[in-house]
Amino acid sequence: MAFETLADKLQMSIRRLTGKARLTDKDIEEMMKEIRLSLLEADVSLSVVKSFSESIKEKAMGDRILKGLNPSQQVVKVVNDELTELLGGKETVFEPATPLTKILLSGLQGSGKTTSAAKLANYLVKNHQLKPLLVALDIYRPAAVEQLKTLGQNLNIDVYAEASDNPALIAKNALEKAKKEGYNALIFDTAGRLHVDEAMIEEIEAIEKTITPTHSFLVIDAMTGQDAVNVAKHFHEHLKLNGAILTKFDGDTRGGAALSLRSVANVPIVFMGVGEKTDDLERFYPDRIASRILGMGDVLTLVDKVTENVSEADMMGMMEKMMSGHYNFEDFYKQLKMIKRMGSLGGLMKLIPGMNQALKNTEVDESRLVSIEALIMSMTIKERKHPDLVKNSSSRRQRIARGSGRSVTELNRLIDGFNQQIQMAKRMQNMNPATMGQINPASMARPQKIKKGKGKNKGGFRF
Repeated sequence: MAFETLADKLQMSIRRLTGKARLTDKDIEEMMKEIRLSLLEADVSLSVVKSFSESIKEKAMGDRILKGLNPSQQVVKVVNDELTELLGGKETVFEPATPLTKILLSGLQGSGKTTSAAKLANYLVKNHQLKPLLVALDIYRPAAVEQLKTLGQNLNIDVYAEASDNPALIAKNALEKAKKEGYNALIFDTAGRLHVDEAMIEEIEAIEKTITPTHSFLVIDAMTGQDAVNVAKHFHEHLKLNGAILTKFDGDTRGGAALSLRSVANVPIVFMGVGEKTDDLERFYPDRIASRILGMGDVLTLVDKVTENVSEADMMGMMEKMMSGHYNFEDFYKQLKMIKRMGSLGGLMKLIPGMNQALKNTEVDESRLVSIEALIMSMTIKERKHPDLVKNSSSRRQRIARGSGRSVTELNRLIDGFNQQIQMAKRMQNMNPATMGQINPASMARPQKIKKGKGKNKGGFRF
């Protein structure tokens, strides 16, 4: 997740208050001093830090909190509410326009416009059932057009390009093509520069005038911190921006851009890029991000990921099989594929409340899922359908392990975890099936103690 360093420091400053029956002005002052320092180190605008701090201090120092029940919990709520407001308050709703959605993407070179254009097109197909046309307007960067064509081909989405030195004319021709051939969404990937200059602004203003976009998004690299906010202010002076797409949000960014963008540049974040794949684009929910920063997890996003990738029929069918005792390795393999569609195991686990802190000094070994897949695929169809054949035969286990290139120990661990999953399902029969997570195969990658030592992993667990 973005700004993990900032999250660690904010959580630490708040944790010092946890468990205290009473809070004093001094407690709040010390917490606010640490919060201000953490925000400044994260490259958040000084004006934003000052207003944010003053607002928290004013609300946290009231008699109702300092002398009330669970004062530390109330302070956390104050910080969470203010952080949510700083990130934009309510979600900026994205709705396609009818009959034609025209999305103009702008930003500096290297901000991720071309990749974001493909991700956005994929999002429109999956979530709004639109037929988008990607339009290549970056005529300067080497291989920019080819990159967009490759991304479009991989997604089975058409790309419009011309050998012309006039991006506004290309945009106009693409618009005519869309109207004639039944496309109901266009995404214009414009050229960027290493820094904002007059020529770039004039060019994109000409494109804007030609196409009159229904949505104008600024693409910003989250790694650039406060510089991104200055860029946003400059673009917003010349374009009618509806919002921003924050890229590279999955890295440990300083957080300055996300926390300052709305307040300083008056540009709300609409989407965030959370990975390199073309489906790694998520809506930006200020309340959910605030919750992640403060270590409270993000159950709603986890639920969204499950419902996007797992049908209710599949979920219920899997649960019924577990309850009835007919669950087998083929079902387990199907679950494994569901997990892989949802993203990285480490990313999913950090959405669970408390897990982000629990996974400190932890290596989430994604290769464990590959190992499980190899072991299951090494079984015969009969063995996959009848797990007892594998459980009760040493020779079968040796053959399966040998065929998968894995050890018998790893296979035994898989069998143990498989049995535990069935037992857990039986114990949870009275619970709402929708609450029983579909990430159970992760239990196969059970935590292993890491020996303390030098480097990145100084103790903790390996999954």
